[in-house]
Amino acid sequence: MTAWPVLIVGAGKIGRMIASLLTATGDYEVTIADRDALALAAATRPGITTITVDVSNEDALVKVLQGKKAVLSAAPFFLTETIANAAKRAGAHYLDLTEDVASTKAVKALAKNSQTAFAPQCGLAPGFVSIAGHDLAVRFDDLDSLTLRVGALPRYPTNAIKYNLTWSTDGLINEYCNACEAIVDGEPTMVQPLEGYETFSLEGVDYEAFNTSGGLGSLAETLSGKVRSLRYLTVRYPGHRDIMRLLLQDLGLRDRRDLMRDVLETAVPVTRQDVVLVFITASGTIGGSCEQISAIYRVTAKEIAGELWSAIQTTTSAGICATLDMIRDGSLAAKGFIRQEGIPLARFLQNRFGSHFAPENEGKSPAGERKPLVAA
Repeated sequence: MTAWPVLIVGAGKIGRMIASLLTATGDYEVTIADRDALALAAATRPGITTITVDVSNEDALVKVLQGKKAVLSAAPFFLTETIANAAKRAGAHYLDLTEDVASTKAVKALAKNSQTAFAPQCGLAPGFVSIAGHDLAVRFDDLDSLTLRVGALPRYPTNAIKYNLTWSTDGLINEYCNACEAIVDGEPTMVQPLEGYETFSLEGVDYEAFNTSGGLGSLAETLSGKVRSLRYLTVRYPGHRDIMRLLLQDLGLRDRRDLMRDVLETAVPVTRQDVVLVFITASGTIGGSCEQISAIYRVTAKEIAGELWSAIQTTTSAGICATLDMIRDGSLAAKGFIRQEGIPLARFLQNRFGSHFAPENEGKSPAGERKPLVAA
C-alpha cells in the first residue's frame, strides 16, 4: 500500500505529535497547515512538510487538500465546521479531536451521503474513553449505570489549584463552563458543569471528580434507552473544583472567557510531567447477578522517537492516529459517520497507535475479553 498524503490543521502541541507519530511509520506523507509561522517552525521535523495558510478560510483549505486522502483537525473547536466543510468539498476523510457538542452535530450532518469518512471526537475524551466505556457497557445483560472519569493531571502539583496546563486552554474553559450531557433516571438531560461532585482514592492517592462538558461524545445518544445513569466527570486533585467555581461562577469569569484564558496562561505553568488517568465503572445485571466492573488506564509522559511527549499529547494523538490507521487498512468504514464507541476496544488496543494505552503484559478475563489495563 502506497503512503497516504494527509493534512494536519494546527501546528500546536497535539498537531506536532500527530505529525511525528504518522511520519515515523513511513506510511503517511504529512503536511501541517497553520497561519502561525512560528508554530510551523516549531513543528518542523524531517519528513514533515509545513505550509502557511489561513485555516479559517474554507476555500484556501480546499486548495491545500487537493490530492490528500485525509485531513486531521488539531485546531480550536470553533474552526471545526470550516475544516469539515473543506474536507467534504475536497473528497478527503475528516477526523478531529473536538469536545464541542454543537460542532460535532454539524460534522454528523456533513457525513450524510458522504463518500468519505467523518470521524469527530477521536482524542482521549471523547474518543478512547467512549471506546473503553462502551466495551464495559456491552458486557451487561441489563446496564444500570456507567460513569466515565478522565483526568490529565500534573504528576508533581505545587500550586493552590493543584493543576498545570497540559492542553488547549480554550478547550479547558469550554469544559468548565458549558452544559454537560448526561442520562439521569433513564432520560437524556443536561447537567451543570462543576456539579455532580464525588471523591475517590486509587492506590493511596486522593482525587475529586465533577461534571464537565463534551466528554461523552455520541455515547449518550448510543446508550439512550439502555442505561439508567450515564455521567462523564473530569478528575482533579482535591480542592481544584472549588477554586475554579470561585473564579468562573462567583467572580463571573465564565462570561469573560478571554480574561479567564489570560489569567490561566499567565499564572499557571505548562508541564510535560503529567499523567492521564481513566477510571470507568459500570454496574448492572449479568446472568441474573448484580455486578460492578471497573477499568483503569494510566499513561505517563514518555519518550517516543527521541522526543519527550506529555501524557495528554500521547493519548490524544494516539486516538486520532489509530482511527485514521483503521480507516486506511479497512478496519473501519471508509465513508459516513464514525462513532468512537463503534470501534472495538480490542482492535483499538492492537493498533500500533492505540497500543500506547496498553501495557506490555496483557491479560484476558475469564470470559476471554481483554482485561481492564493499567499502562505506565
